[in-house]
Amino acid sequence: MPLQFFKRLRAVAPLLVLGISAEAQQTPANPSPLFYGTPITLEAARKVVAAATAEAKKQNLYMVFAVVDSGSNLVLLERADGAQLGSIRIAQAKAHTALDLRRPTKTLQENVAKGGDNLRFLSMPDVITVQGGELLVANGKIIGALGVSGGTSDQDEAVALVGIAAVGGK
Repeated sequence: MPLQFFKRLRAVAPLLVLGISAEAQQTPANPSPLFYGTPITLEAARKVVAAATAEAKKQNLYMVFAVVDSGSNLVLLERADGAQLGSIRIAQAKAHTALDLRRPTKTLQENVAKGGDNLRFLSMPDVITVQGGELLVANGKIIGALGVSGGTSDQDEAVALVGIAAVGGK
Protein backbone atom coordinates (compact mmCIF):
# COMPACT_ATOMS: atom_id res chain seq x y z
CA MET A 1 0.00 0.00 0.00
CA PRO A 2 1.22 3.52 -0.68
CA LEU A 3 2.88 5.41 2.15
CA GLN A 4 0.28 8.21 1.83
CA PHE A 5 -2.46 5.77 2.84
CA PHE A 6 -0.68 4.97 6.10
CA LYS A 7 0.00 8.62 6.84
CA ARG A 8 -3.68 9.42 6.33
CA LEU A 9 -4.73 6.44 8.44
CA ARG A 10 -2.42 7.52 11.26
CA ALA A 11 -3.92 11.01 11.21
CA VAL A 12 -7.51 9.72 11.20
CA ALA A 13 -7.16 6.70 13.52
CA PRO A 14 -7.77 8.59 16.79
CA LEU A 15 -10.90 10.08 15.27
CA LEU A 16 -12.17 6.69 14.15
CA VAL A 17 -11.80 5.36 17.68
CA LEU A 18 -14.01 8.21 18.88
CA GLY A 19 -16.45 7.66 16.02
CA ILE A 20 -15.75 11.01 14.38
CA SER A 21 -15.30 11.31 10.64
CA ALA A 22 -12.28 13.02 9.14
CA GLU A 23 -14.64 15.47 7.45
CA ALA A 24 -16.21 16.44 10.77
CA GLN A 25 -12.75 16.96 12.24
CA GLN A 26 -11.80 19.38 9.48
CA THR A 27 -14.91 21.52 9.87
CA PRO A 28 -14.47 23.99 12.74
CA ALA A 29 -17.23 23.82 15.32
CA ASN A 30 -18.64 27.12 16.46
CA PRO A 31 -16.28 29.27 14.35
CA SER A 32 -15.54 32.67 15.78
CA PRO A 33 -16.25 35.84 13.81
CA LEU A 34 -13.09 37.31 15.32
CA PHE A 35 -9.94 37.60 13.24
CA TYR A 36 -6.33 38.02 14.30
CA GLY A 37 -5.02 41.55 14.55
CA THR A 38 -1.85 43.40 15.46
CA PRO A 39 0.05 41.52 18.20
CA ILE A 40 -0.30 42.65 21.81
CA THR A 41 2.55 44.83 23.03
CA LEU A 42 4.75 43.95 25.97
CA GLU A 43 3.41 47.00 27.79
CA ALA A 44 -0.20 45.83 27.38
CA ALA A 45 0.76 42.27 28.38
CA ARG A 46 2.33 43.65 31.56
CA LYS A 47 -0.94 45.47 32.39
CA VAL A 48 -2.89 42.25 31.93
CA VAL A 49 -0.55 40.26 34.14
CA ALA A 50 -0.35 43.00 36.79
CA ALA A 51 -4.13 43.05 37.15
CA ALA A 52 -4.34 39.25 37.20
CA THR A 53 -1.51 39.02 39.74
CA ALA A 54 -3.21 41.54 42.04
CA GLU A 55 -6.44 39.52 41.89
CA ALA A 56 -4.60 36.25 42.58
CA LYS A 57 -2.92 37.84 45.62
CA LYS A 58 -6.32 39.02 46.91
CA GLN A 59 -7.53 35.42 46.70
CA ASN A 60 -4.30 34.08 48.23
CA LEU A 61 -3.53 32.03 45.10
CA TYR A 62 -0.11 31.10 43.73
CA MET A 63 -0.51 31.26 39.98
CA VAL A 64 1.27 31.35 36.65
CA PHE A 65 0.29 33.80 33.89
CA ALA A 66 1.15 33.38 30.22
CA VAL A 67 0.41 35.95 27.52
CA VAL A 68 0.80 35.05 23.85
CA ASP A 69 0.46 37.45 20.93
CA SER A 70 -1.80 37.08 17.90
CA GLY A 71 0.85 34.90 16.25
CA SER A 72 0.81 32.50 19.24
CA ASN A 73 4.27 33.65 20.38
CA LEU A 74 4.98 33.91 24.10
CA VAL A 75 5.18 37.58 25.10
CA LEU A 76 5.20 37.33 28.88
CA LEU A 77 5.33 34.54 31.45
CA GLU A 78 5.14 35.23 35.17
CA ARG A 79 5.20 32.62 37.93
CA ALA A 80 4.35 33.65 41.47
CA ASP A 81 6.73 32.49 44.17
CA GLY A 82 5.30 29.22 45.43
CA ALA A 83 3.28 28.41 42.29
CA GLN A 84 3.50 24.78 41.21
CA LEU A 85 5.90 24.13 38.35
CA GLY A 86 3.32 22.23 36.30
CA SER A 87 1.27 25.42 36.03
CA ILE A 88 3.93 26.91 33.76
CA ARG A 89 3.11 24.52 30.92
CA ILE A 90 -0.61 24.54 31.70
CA ALA A 91 -0.88 28.36 31.58
CA GLN A 92 0.96 28.44 28.25
CA ALA A 93 -1.22 25.66 26.84
CA LYS A 94 -4.38 27.51 27.90
CA ALA A 95 -3.19 30.71 26.19
CA HIS A 96 -2.19 28.90 22.98
CA THR A 97 -5.44 26.90 22.92
CA ALA A 98 -7.64 29.99 23.34
CA LEU A 99 -5.71 31.86 20.66
CA ASP A 100 -5.39 29.02 18.15
CA LEU A 101 -9.10 28.07 18.37
CA ARG A 102 -10.29 31.68 18.78
CA ARG A 103 -12.41 31.02 21.84
CA PRO A 104 -12.05 30.86 25.63
CA THR A 105 -11.03 27.46 26.93
CA LYS A 106 -14.21 27.41 29.03
CA THR A 107 -16.15 27.02 25.76
CA LEU A 108 -14.11 23.92 24.95
CA GLN A 109 -14.67 22.54 28.44
CA GLU A 110 -18.43 22.96 28.03
CA ASN A 111 -18.39 21.43 24.54
CA VAL A 112 -16.40 18.38 25.65
CA ALA A 113 -18.84 17.86 28.52
CA LYS A 114 -21.62 17.58 25.91
CA GLY A 115 -19.79 14.65 24.28
CA GLY A 116 -20.40 13.47 20.74
CA ASP A 117 -18.60 15.31 17.96
CA ASN A 118 -17.20 17.76 20.52
CA LEU A 119 -14.83 15.06 21.80
CA ARG A 120 -12.57 15.74 18.81
CA PHE A 121 -10.92 18.48 20.86
CA LEU A 122 -9.52 15.79 23.15
CA SER A 123 -7.63 14.21 20.26
CA MET A 124 -5.89 17.43 19.23
CA PRO A 125 -2.28 17.72 20.39
CA ASP A 126 -1.47 20.50 22.85
CA VAL A 127 -5.11 21.52 23.33
CA ILE A 128 -6.30 21.99 26.89
CA THR A 129 -10.02 21.97 27.52
CA VAL A 130 -10.37 23.58 30.96
CA GLN A 131 -11.14 27.13 32.03
CA GLY A 132 -8.40 29.71 32.36
CA GLY A 133 -7.57 30.61 28.74
CA GLU A 134 -9.06 33.89 27.53
CA LEU A 135 -8.76 35.93 24.34
CA LEU A 136 -7.35 39.45 24.39
CA VAL A 137 -9.32 41.55 21.91
CA ALA A 138 -8.82 45.14 20.77
CA ASN A 139 -10.85 46.95 18.11
CA GLY A 140 -12.71 43.73 17.33
CA LYS A 141 -9.50 41.79 16.57
CA ILE A 142 -7.66 39.13 18.56
CA ILE A 143 -4.36 40.60 19.73
CA GLY A 144 -3.38 37.70 21.97
CA ALA A 145 -4.51 35.42 24.76
CA LEU A 146 -3.96 34.97 28.48
CA GLY A 147 -3.57 31.61 30.18
CA VAL A 148 -3.82 31.28 33.95
CA SER A 149 -3.08 28.21 36.06
CA GLY A 150 -2.62 27.48 39.73
CA GLY A 151 -6.09 27.42 41.23
CA THR A 152 -9.25 25.53 40.41
CA SER A 153 -10.45 25.99 36.85
CA ASP A 154 -13.12 28.42 38.12
CA GLN A 155 -10.46 30.44 39.98
CA ASP A 156 -8.16 30.40 36.93
CA GLU A 157 -10.95 31.80 34.77
CA ALA A 158 -12.01 34.45 37.30
CA VAL A 159 -8.43 35.72 37.63
CA ALA A 160 -7.97 35.67 33.85
CA LEU A 161 -11.12 37.76 33.37
CA VAL A 162 -9.78 40.38 35.77
CA GLY A 163 -6.54 40.43 33.79
CA ILE A 164 -8.16 40.92 30.41
CA ALA A 165 -10.45 43.61 31.81
CA ALA A 166 -7.27 45.67 32.37
CA VAL A 167 -7.00 46.15 28.60
CA GLY A 168 -10.70 46.55 27.95
CA GLY A 169 -11.70 42.87 27.64
CA LYS A 170 -14.89 41.22 28.93
